[in-house]
Amino acid sequence: MDNLITLVFLILLQAVLGFDNLLYISLESKRVTPERQPFVRHMGIGIAIVLRIALLFIVIHIVDSFQELFFGIHSPGLVEASFNVHSLIVLLGGAFILYTASKEILHMVRVHDQVEHGDGHQLSVASAVFWIVSMNVVFSFDSILSAMALSKVFWVMATAIVISGALMMWLADHVSAFLQKNRMYEVLGLFILFIVGVMLLTEGGHLAHLTLFGNEITPMTKTTFYFVIAVLVVTDVVQGRYQKKLMANRPSDRGEAAS
Repeated sequence: MDNLITLVFLILLQAVLGFDNLLYISLESKRVTPERQPFVRHMGIGIAIVLRIALLFIVIHIVDSFQELFFGIHSPGLVEASFNVHSLIVLLGGAFILYTASKEILHMVRVHDQVEHGDGHQLSVASAVFWIVSMNVVFSFDSILSAMALSKVFWVMATAIVISGALMMWLADHVSAFLQKNRMYEVLGLFILFIVGVMLLTEGGHLAHLTLFGNEITPMTKTTFYFVIAVLVVTDVVQGRYQKKLMANRPSDRGEAAS
């Protein structure tokens, strides 16, 4: 009975922690041809589920190795850090997501590029699946370590990963369909990804005990992350409604000016 209760909590935990991953999958899959996008999402998540279970098995047995010092940088007053495998993976993942989000945001700003080349550079199916799986592995570290804090039973954690992965497959199609029908929310999604990249960078810096110019890097808490996301969503909704009001008032303004 205790294992079943723990399983439910783990599934809920995986669902909450998988929000940013789900957004990345939906946006990344849009870079392949439309008819191949569902295949890319399902294949990427399917492979990631298998790798997560394998990673869970590895982490359980060598969790201490991920925390051992890999190399350090000691330049007093400038940069000081002690990097381990865990911190390097999180830092590299955060840097890549930050780069991807920034590149796509800049691409959206360049209207002439969108007209000439479409919505973005097309990726092959293999490339899209590779990046989805890679980022899924990066995101999985937090969920696996959190799961190990709640349970030590392998089958419970593995079952939670499989069930949450199946839910992610189902939700990925719905999120992608929503973004396709509501293109204005793509910008919001990219800025959320940008914040995810910042969060991972601060978390990786904290894990590495990174200090820049005497200031220690502190991680962005989940509370702060979700608060920023809520502010972005509210701002986007208010701005959308305000823009609609402005557009609705334009004909009347023109009529008054003509009279």
